[in-house]
Amino acid sequence: MAENLKVLFLSSEVMPFAKTGGLADVAGSLPIALKRAGVDVRLVMPFYRTIKEGAYENHMLIKDIEIPFGESILKANIFETLLGADIPVYLVEREDMYDRPYLYGNSRGDYYDNMERFSFFAHAALRLSQDLGFVPDIVHCNDWQTGIVPALLKGPYRTSGILSGTASLFTIHNMGYQGIFPREKLPITGLSETVFFHPEGVEYWGKISLLKAAIVYSDVITTVSPTYAREIQTPEYGMGMEGILKGRSRFLYGILNGVDYNEWDPAKDNYLESYYSKKLISGKIRCKEALIKEMDLDLSLKGQPLLGLISRLDDQKGLDILVKTLDDIIDLDVALVVLGSGDEVIQNTIREAAERHRHRMGIYIGFNEPLAHRIMAGTDLLLIPSRYEPCGLTQMYALKYGTIPVVRATGGLNDTIEPFDEKTGKGNGFKFGPYEAETLLNEIKRAIGIFKDKKVWKKLMANGMSADFSWDNSAKAYIDLYGSIVEKKL
Repeated sequence: MAENLKVLFLSSEVMPFAKTGGLADVAGSLPIALKRAGVDVRLVMPFYRTIKEGAYENHMLIKDIEIPFGESILKANIFETLLGADIPVYLVEREDMYDRPYLYGNSRGDYYDNMERFSFFAHAALRLSQDLGFVPDIVHCNDWQTGIVPALLKGPYRTSGILSGTASLFTIHNMGYQGIFPREKLPITGLSETVFFHPEGVEYWGKISLLKAAIVYSDVITTVSPTYAREIQTPEYGMGMEGILKGRSRFLYGILNGVDYNEWDPAKDNYLESYYSKKLISGKIRCKEALIKEMDLDLSLKGQPLLGLISRLDDQKGLDILVKTLDDIIDLDVALVVLGSGDEVIQNTIREAAERHRHRMGIYIGFNEPLAHRIMAGTDLLLIPSRYEPCGLTQMYALKYGTIPVVRATGGLNDTIEPFDEKTGKGNGFKFGPYEAETLLNEIKRAIGIFKDKKVWKKLMANGMSADFSWDNSAKAYIDLYGSIVEKKL
C-alpha cells in the first residue's frame, strides 16, 4: 500500500530549516521514515529568513504563482530544496510575509498578521499541488498554522479537478496553541461565512479558531501519543475543545512520535567525552566525570546520583512543583544539572538555589545543543515532571543514553515509561501520578534508593537502552492510517 500513497505534508517549521519547538523535529523526521517505507511524500513550508540565511541549496521552481487572498490575488515564488537525499521541500516565498527575524512573533507577542500569513500559506500549498500536477491521496496538516486546509478542501477546493478526491489528516501537537483570530478576518481565508462560521464550524466564542477548523473538517485527527488522545477529550487537558474532540472521537487516533537515533545515540554522539553502548557501558562513567567538571560540581560526588533537567522552564513542564523541592532534592546527597530557559521568576529561583548549593547545582540558562547531549549522557536520572506532555522526546533520548527518567504519568510520558519493578526486573523508569511537589520528591527518593544497588541499576539501564522508539514504528502506524482513509474514500 505504501508504494502507491502520495502525501503532501504541510508544516510551518521543519528541521533542519526552521525550528521553534518539537513540531520541527517531527516534520523533519517522519517524512524521511515515510519515504523509506515507499511513500511519495513532499513537504511545503514558508520560505523564512532563517532558511535564506542558512547554507541550503534551493532553486526557483515556479515564479509568480497566483494565490487567492480574500477577494484579491497575490503572487508568490516557489523554491525547491531537499530534505534528506530525495524528499522535495517546496518553499513558499513572499518577503512581506515570511522574511522576518522570527517565525511567529517575538517576546512581545505574535505577529499581528499571522492569520494572513498562514491562510496565504495554506492556499499556496494547495495551488502549488495543482500547478505541479501532484495529486495527493492525503494532505497531512500539522498544528493551527495549517488548520484552515481541511476546511478549504471541504469548501473552495472541493470542486477542484485535482484535489476533489484528496483527504486530510490533521495532527495536534499541543492543544495549547489554537490559532484564534477576530471574526472580521474570515474573508481572508476564502471560506464562506454562512457555510463555515457557526458553532459547528470554525466559530469559537465569537472568534475564529484554526485549530477548531481542522478538528471539525479533517477526515482524521491524530495526536502525538495514545494517552494524550484520551486526555484531550477531558476538561483538564482539552482546553475548551474537549466536547468537539469527544464528538469526533471515532476519528481521533494517538500515534506516538519517534526519535532520530542518528542524532541521539551514545555509540556515535560526537558531543560526548566518550562513546558507549549497552554492551560497553564504561564510557558513561567518563561522560559523568566530564560533566561534573564542566558544570563545576564537587568531584567527590561522582559516586552519588547526578540528576539532570533539560527543559523549557515554565509551569507546563512542571517547574512550579520542582522549584518547591530543590533544597530537599539536594539534601538527598545528590547533584543537579539544569539546562533551559523560560519564565523569568522560575529562572531566578533556580539561580538562587544554585547559589545556595554551590558545586552541587550547575545551571545553564539558554539553549545549548551540545550541552544537552552531554547532560543526557552524563547524568543518572532525568527529571521530567510535566503538568501535561503531549508526547515528549527527552525521556526517549534518556533511555537510549542509559539515563533513567523520572516522569509524571501524563501524555507520551505515560506511554513510554513503565515503572521499574525490583522483584521482576521489568520497567524502564520512575513515574508519579498526582501533580504535587511531594509525590515528585518521593519518586526521586525511590529512584535514589534503587541507584545504590549497582546490580539492579545496571539492569534498569539495560532495559531502557533496549527500547526502540525509532520513527519507522511511527511511520508504519501513519501508513496504515493513510491506507484506511484512502480505502474509505474509494
